Amino acid sequence: MKKLLSTACGIAKVVTPRLDQLAPVADLLIRVMAAKFFWDSALTKLTLNWELPFIHMNPSTLILFQYEYQVPLLPSSVAAYMGSGVELIFPVLLAIGLAGRLSAFVLFGFNIVAVLSYPGLNAAGQFQHLLYGVMLLLPLFRGPGLISVDHLLKQRCN
Repeated sequence: MKKLLSTACGIAKVVTPRLDQLAPVADLLIRVMAAKFFWDSALTKLTLNWELPFIHMNPSTLILFQYEYQVPLLPSSVAAYMGSGVELIFPVLLAIGLAGRLSAFVLFGFNIVAVLSYPGLNAAGQFQHLLYGVMLLLPLFRGPGLISVDHLLKQRCN
């Protein structure tokens, strides 16, 4: 038993520093994956064309917010534009790690509102929102990590 414990400790001494070196890459991947979930959702709500202002809300999005989503306290059109704005701005900030904790906090809250506002969300959709909510906890509580604009700014300020 003592030999087994000694072998395990020896392996851990070799493996742990290597894994620590990969942690910033894992932080980046988690941020990018969570950001992509919200970014892709925003793109389904918008249409791009050559008429100013180039980005337009899909009429179907406004109809969904009016009849399907039950966002509390806000008129449906305001909720549609605010939701699309959150899904366009904060995923980019999260992915590059600028205001990483704030971005994770906003998207975490947005995720909760999305689940509560859509009573027709099936079990798979609920699991998906749960997964991305848990993923957002990492940058929320630990920060965006070493591969981030926040880290670069922190180095410059010190």
